[in-house]
Order: sequence, then C-alpha cells, then structure tokens
Amino acid sequence: MQAIQVSRDIGGRVLTIGTGSIAKLAGGSVTVQYGETVVFGAVVRANPREGIDFFPLQVDYRERRAAAGKFPGGFMKREGRPTTREVLISRLIDRPLRPLFPKGFMDEVQIQLSTLSYDRENDCDILAGIAASACVAISDIPFTAPTAHAKVGRVDGQLILNPTESQLAESDMTLVVAGTKKFVNMIELEGREIPEDVVAAAIELGHQGVIQVVELIEELVARCGKPKVFEPKHPDPGFVDAVRARVYDKIRAVKGSPGKHDRNEQIERIKEDLIAEMAPPVTDPNAPYLAFVAQKEEVRKIKAVFSEVEEQITREAILAGTRPDGRGFNDIRPISCAVGLLPRVHGSALFTRGETQSLCTITLGTSSDEQLVDGLQDEYSQKFMLHYNFPSYSVGEVRPIRGPGRREIGHGALAEKSLLAVLPTVDQFPYTVRIISDIMESNGSSSMASACGGCLALMDAGVPITNMVAGISIGLVQENGRTELLTDIIGEEDHFGDMDFKVVGTNNGVTAIQLDIKI
Repeated sequence: MQAIQVSRDIGGRVLTIGTGSIAKLAGGSVTVQYGETVVFGAVVRANPREGIDFFPLQVDYRERRAAAGKFPGGFMKREGRPTTREVLISRLIDRPLRPLFPKGFMDEVQIQLSTLSYDRENDCDILAGIAASACVAISDIPFTAPTAHAKVGRVDGQLILNPTESQLAESDMTLVVAGTKKFVNMIELEGREIPEDVVAAAIELGHQGVIQVVELIEELVARCGKPKVFEPKHPDPGFVDAVRARVYDKIRAVKGSPGKHDRNEQIERIKEDLIAEMAPPVTDPNAPYLAFVAQKEEVRKIKAVFSEVEEQITREAILAGTRPDGRGFNDIRPISCAVGLLPRVHGSALFTRGETQSLCTITLGTSSDEQLVDGLQDEYSQKFMLHYNFPSYSVGEVRPIRGPGRREIGHGALAEKSLLAVLPTVDQFPYTVRIISDIMESNGSSSMASACGGCLALMDAGVPITNMVAGISIGLVQENGRTELLTDIIGEEDHFGDMDFKVVGTNNGVTAIQLDIKI
C-alpha cells in the first residue's frame, strides 16, 4: 500500500494524518502528528461471538514512557496495567465512537492506540481520539460518520483552540469536544466556576475545530478508504409485531409506577410469561437434541426483541408525558442529606436522591500522603483525590468482586474535578485530602450524588471550601419530531434515552460537565 498523508493547519500548528507505512495487516492504521507529538492507532475486527447480544467494542490507549525519553518509575522498568490517565483517555475516545456504529453490528472490534512521541507541549488525548476515528474510517468496518476531538482553553479571558500544555497551565478551563461535522456528541469540561455563556462559546469553538479535522479524515478516506462490509440482520417484522401485541399494554401499565425493583420485577414477570407462551420448554425426555437447541434459540430471539419493544414503549410513554417513575419532566427526586454519621473518620456525609445514595468519607493527611503521579508528563504529586466505588449490592445484584473498573475510575474523576474549583489554596489549607464515595443505592446519577456528598463531607471535615457545589443529570428523548428534556434522570431513562448530560457547578458558574449523546 502506498504511503499517504494529509495535513492542515489547525490552531496554529500543522496536524498530519498518515497511513500505509506501518501496521499494514491491520484493518486500518494511522499515525497522527501535531507538533512533535505522534500517536499511532490501529483497528481490527473479527466475527461476532456465539450468542452475543451487544456490540463488543474495545478501545485501549497506552503511553510508552520512551515517547518522552523516560523510564517508567519504580522497580519495574516495563509498563504494566493501564494508568488512571490511560483509562480516562480510553473512555474519552470510546464514548463518541460507540453510538456511531450501526445498530445490529456485533462484530468484535478492537482499537489500539499508543503514543510514539511526546513533545511536552501537545497533549496526546485528542490526537488519540482523531487516530481512532481515522483508522476506523479507512477500514471496512461500518461507521455512520467520522468523528474528531478538539480541546479548548481560556487564558486571560480569551478562548484558545487546542492550547499547548503551557497555555493549559494558565487556563481556567479545559474543555474537550467530540463529534461529527454536524453534531457534538461528547463534552468533557473541567473549570473554575465558568459562566454558562462562556461554556457555550467554547463548545462552539471546539466544534469548529472538530469540523476541520473531520474534513481532513474525509480527505484521507477519499484517497485510501475501503468499502464498508456489513449485512444488517433485523428481526422479522411479523415476529416483532407479535411480541409487541402481547406485551404492549402490560409494559405500558408498569411504566409510571414508583420503585425501581417493583418495576423490574413486573417487567421480568411479563418477559417470563411471554417466553412460556411463545417458546414453551421442551418437556418430552425423548425429544431430539435439536428440539432443545431450537427452543433455546427461540428464547434468545424473544429476549432480544422484548428488550427492543420495552425501549420503544418506554420512549413512547415519556413523549406522552409519563416518565418511568411517574415524575414530571422537571421534577427532582426527594433529596435528603446527613453529615457527621461516622465517629472516627475526619468527615462523613450521606447524600440521597430518590433511589441513589452516596456515602462519602474524608481523610486528611500531610504532604507525605500525596499521590505521586508518574507518566509521560512531568512527575507531580496530587493533594486531592476522590475514589468512587460501585458495589453490586447497590443495584441488588451479585457480581464478581474485583478492583475498580473503567466506569468507577471515570465517575470518580468526574466528581473529583467537580470539587477542585472550590478547594482552598495550599497556603490556606496544606493538608492532603482523600474522599471515598461508596454508592449504597443506585438508580441513575450516582456520580452527581458523589459530587454532592463529597461537598457535604468536605464541609463536615472543616475544609474551608470557597463555595458549595451540586450536580445533576439531564436526559433527552427525541423521536418523530418531538423532543423532551428530563431533569434528574434515573437508570431506565439513561439506558433507553438519547442523552446523559451531567453538569456540576456553584451559584457562580460551572465546574464540570460530562455529556454523551447517542443520536
């Protein structure tokens, strides 16, 4: 394959995307260079696993210390498990990509990204997002439209597209925007009480940067893109209608009733009754083996269609004015707060909103307790940290007990950045602060409960924060020309809806945003 490069001046520096020189056996591979920072990305696909009912996308970003001329710190001189930063960047890339694969596509897709060179001025995160989109775009993997990432900072009141590390050190906000040429579908913001109009202007500037990069990727696709290979498999419309006719009234009657467990149990009984009617178990011990196999396959089909039908009915009910738990569109669930619950910890708080509950505890320490962070960037110590735990009992389930997963790391990072803006300076309060947020109950917006509970716990511990912080999650359902925004969404509205917009701030401005849109 001939080596191909496309370049464009974006944000005062040249962005170059190249392919055809390395990793030519992958489904698609690219290098992205900005300044002297170079990120490599490759994608491969495989046939779907037997019986799978979801899209198994894997996005893995890694930083080799050699890219900055460094050895890994510590006794081991080889990189091991992903760092917190690598996990967060992997999530930053995954979130805008995942909704743009076609519905029904369940092939194994693996995107691997690594930093090959780092110049200490141009960060790798948005380049990795661009590399992921570009390698998928030129491959034969079906994809709705290319995406891109852009970053925006603000120094001395001026917005800057793709700021350098030096500029970000002086910036009062860091905004990452991702999307297509037409839409923004992911936002990540950390700020120091930023006014809403400034946030809106920054998003607009970020999207202008996204458009420029997407045009560059489209130029690369025009020169070397492969034809997309995908045969959509949709359930038989008659079968879907048969399932819908049997369960519509029953599911519709459940939607709008309070109580997560009660609704889930009723939905499960409806599904079990449907399976018993449409795919009764084979009871004849002399029946051929293929009869048992056919029955299991029919059950699998029914479950898949039932899930789609429940989604349709839930969305129809919301647009008709009935949310799953019966609240109005602007209603917030009942809130209760308590502090000083635990006798021996330095600070504690319990924040409850509906069926979501966070127990936050505070530990204060000295400079020797700071978290040392070693990576591509200069080594630094972290004086404030928030660790989020999501045990299976919080949703009444049994799951393997392991260390924190990507979701827990991501939610903890969001709650942590939400509170950074109101922390006192080191001169005012020299202590190291650790917050632990244990989710005791969960039915949506647990990261926002962590931000609220963390603020309460800080005050209980006597940390002189500059302002009080609160957060909430807003949802969206959009269909057939109708749009409804939902305040304080629960799990069903997040799962079946089109948007999860988490926003945190004070009465002066925004401190953090995390937005994901599926449409």
